[in-house]
Amino acid sequence: MKKILVRSFLAILALSLLLSMVGYAVFRNSLPQLDGEIAVNGLRADVSISRDSNGVPTIVAGNRADLAYATGFVHGQDRFFQMDLTRRKAAGELSEIVGAATLDIDRRSRLHRFRYRADRVLEQLPDHDKAILSAYAIGVNAGLASLDAKLFEYYLLGVEPRPWEMSDSLLAVYSMFFELNDETAYRDIGRGVARGALPAAAFSWLFPRGTQWDAPLTGEVDQPQRMPGPREYSLDSQSMPAVASAAQRWRDLPAPGSNNWAVAGSLTANGRAIVANDMHLGITVPNVFYRARMRVSGASEIDLIGLTLPGAPILVAGSNGHIAWANTNSNGDWSDAVIVVDGDRPGTYVTPAGQKSIAKISETILIKDQQPETLEISETVWGPILESSDDPTRRFAVSWIAHHVEGVSLDHLRLEAVTNVAQALAVANTIGMPPQNFVVGDAEGNIGWTIAGRIPARRAGDSQIPIDWSIAEGWSGWLPPNQYPRIINPDSGRIWTANSRVVNGELPHSITNGDYALGARGQQIRDALFALDRFTPEDMLSVQLDDRAIFLTRWRELLLQTLNTDVVDGNSERARVRQFVERWDARASQGSVGYRLVDAFRTEVGERVISMVMLPVLEKNGADTELLISKHFEQPLWTLVSVKPAHLLTSDYSSWNDLLLRSIDAQIEYLTRNYTDGLENRTWGEINTAAIRHPLSPSVPLLGHLLDMPAVPLAGDTNMPRVQSPGFGASERFAVSPGDEKSGFLHMPSGQSGHPLSGFYSAGHDDWVAGRPSQFLPGEAAHLLTLKAVP
Repeated sequence: MKKILVRSFLAILALSLLLSMVGYAVFRNSLPQLDGEIAVNGLRADVSISRDSNGVPTIVAGNRADLAYATGFVHGQDRFFQMDLTRRKAAGELSEIVGAATLDIDRRSRLHRFRYRADRVLEQLPDHDKAILSAYAIGVNAGLASLDAKLFEYYLLGVEPRPWEMSDSLLAVYSMFFELNDETAYRDIGRGVARGALPAAAFSWLFPRGTQWDAPLTGEVDQPQRMPGPREYSLDSQSMPAVASAAQRWRDLPAPGSNNWAVAGSLTANGRAIVANDMHLGITVPNVFYRARMRVSGASEIDLIGLTLPGAPILVAGSNGHIAWANTNSNGDWSDAVIVVDGDRPGTYVTPAGQKSIAKISETILIKDQQPETLEISETVWGPILESSDDPTRRFAVSWIAHHVEGVSLDHLRLEAVTNVAQALAVANTIGMPPQNFVVGDAEGNIGWTIAGRIPARRAGDSQIPIDWSIAEGWSGWLPPNQYPRIINPDSGRIWTANSRVVNGELPHSITNGDYALGARGQQIRDALFALDRFTPEDMLSVQLDDRAIFLTRWRELLLQTLNTDVVDGNSERARVRQFVERWDARASQGSVGYRLVDAFRTEVGERVISMVMLPVLEKNGADTELLISKHFEQPLWTLVSVKPAHLLTSDYSSWNDLLLRSIDAQIEYLTRNYTDGLENRTWGEINTAAIRHPLSPSVPLLGHLLDMPAVPLAGDTNMPRVQSPGFGASERFAVSPGDEKSGFLHMPSGQSGHPLSGFYSAGHDDWVAGRPSQFLPGEAAHLLTLKAVP
């Protein structure tokens, strides 16, 4: 019997090894060909693709269409599965290959019908742009077809890859609208809910237009809103029921943003401008961007170096040798919650042009291994109607720039031949994209800023709360480019943006009343730039890696004041907290215990204060109401803990010092309950550890972690230039002078390839983790592939 069991075990082991070897062989067959020649249809002439030791390609073609083809080819070779997920997420088609697990995502995406809208945009594109998209799509499919086996993700999912279509590239652009905009106007609705429950003075104070942390390029910083007095808003006779839990997990959660800035040639050694960029996004494997150098040789020569978006044939940010450009999310007001006023007859609504019938549209969602689901969408002339919201008393339609044909274009292509800042700003204002802070510098030393993307022309009124468009339309078309705000060559020779307010004063409503980030990060960048008189690209990296805890310094001082001798004596745990906070290094560094404790203190205090000051909202709308907290809540929060007004403290606390001390004790209790070793091990890096994962790694038993990047502690946080959380942060960092690209740097997380067996899967990732400046230009060619045009 024992011999039989041994033989059975050996047979099973041998079969497992055989299957593993077969699987590995198939796995390897999906690696792209990097050298030699491949004959392809669809090219006018041969194209060369050289790759350096990190897998960064240099593509040289004789015309722009062939360049688009070859760009599609390398994207298809290295990133097709990522591109597939991108288009499917935008279109609401993930469940077709993943199954019911992604149904909720598909339902939310399908509401906007971007597959339909992409087709409408495609119809109206100029012929030149259509030709570029066509060449790119053919190239993507040729790159995919050049693989000797399908990609491993499709084996895991048990499905076949679907060919790339021209409209899929527009879906890649729509995917960034989802990433960067408020697609359901939930912030407008949440702000409206708060306004309906709070006294007017309290609402204005809790939702300020800006704060003293702002660092705009033009205009004055807004003065703090007046704190409401006892007759206007009082909480001292109230106590907090269980609804206080609605404020839990409050923090300055990372939101898609970025840093960019430029310095003029008058401040550099070579007289050229320097442009720097680090775009903050969710970080996955592979990275959202793909590095490339794309050249057209001959009479119409162009030379594009920088970042591409897999799925699109354009350079997102980088240099063309004459100009360099960079993006940050503008955080303007790009979507509105429109109150739907019911008409006289069922199924109708009121518009300025009279009553109209609500359009009913059926969308079919295909689901792997299940019957399809039909999603019924109700649509108005302004946009789709939300099925639910945090305001159950009204129905809302969402008007979003992404719903309009003009909201998406390929005018990035017009930047490729631009030679100076003025030309670049003019082109930027015409690009259909999620509106960005577009910062540009040129080889002559000029610098400039504007908004890239379409801006709606709004009528007067507060568009940051739900609005009624039944009497007058809220939008009257698009702002003409000559009315866009622009800044060229400021006297300081410095331009900076960081998702906070860039301009102030009498400017377009959509720009000045946006949902901006707190300005602490931008202020720290501004101050770092003014600390230097001359600049090199290396100086830019130092600013990008700045993790100094300037924002939290006053919170540290408040914590130490709270832990005075009277409350520390006889309490060893409080004494230990004070000891680590006193010894902090004033940075969000991996090994800092003090930073973690101060950050947790502010978070806990914030949650408790929110539970108090937003109590009327919860009482009116219910304990399950999702509270919208202003991005500028730091202003009223700091006023409260500084002034300590008795009328804004509920009866749950004997004093504001009681609230502060309980916040510290709550963190001590949390750490004691969840950890068994000493406080000295509760470092910032312990909770700020990289979680940079492949989307399918959780589905791969035992080996899934091999698809992910290493889980290493990371420096950085939210309100500082080095924005970092476990799965969010700088999706790239670069600085470059146009025409002097050899002196620039560019690095990004994970690697060029999406194939785990590729040597390029994580190449360059260590430079990103360590903050080392990888060179901006691709290195020497390690591989050379020629695409041979078939006559």
